[in-house]
Amino acid sequence: MAGACSEDDVVIRERQPADDAAIRRLNDQAFSGSYESRLVEDLRAAKLAAVELVATEGTAIVGHILFSQLAVTLGAKAVPALTLAPMSVRPDRQRLGIGSALVRAGLDLARRREWHAVIVLGHPDYYPRFGFSAELARPIKAPFSGDAFMALELMPGALPGGDGLVVYPPAFGLDRR
Repeated sequence: MAGACSEDDVVIRERQPADDAAIRRLNDQAFSGSYESRLVEDLRAAKLAAVELVATEGTAIVGHILFSQLAVTLGAKAVPALTLAPMSVRPDRQRLGIGSALVRAGLDLARRREWHAVIVLGHPDYYPRFGFSAELARPIKAPFSGDAFMALELMPGALPGGDGLVVYPPAFGLDRR
């Protein structure tokens, strides 16, 4: 799964185990801490990583995105859903379209793999450009709320109106916050 990002020599591809040390360093650098790199490792260990991509320039990994399985129910119905977290771009390569290319490629792959919805806790000025909506997420009970808590239907009608529930896996450490 390769795709070019803008006019640069950036290639988006699926993560390989040999990428893991570079992904860890990238996340630590991009987020100025180790929470996100530990999250990635814990989600992989729990076998919840469903879509994981890297952006490369030559041999250097300059971006990373992870979509992991998320327990979402509407009434008694389970929805095949993912959460997008984390997404990182090397600080000196930010604002060049790499993050957007990662999000688009990840959403495309999630659709092809027949996931129905994606939930994100992220910047309300950034994620709506990909179709994420805080309004769509409002009826869903979760540890988060407000404009930064957003949902996207990958399959039309996946999140019909009505009460829903999101349960994040232990890797997110929400019980420790």
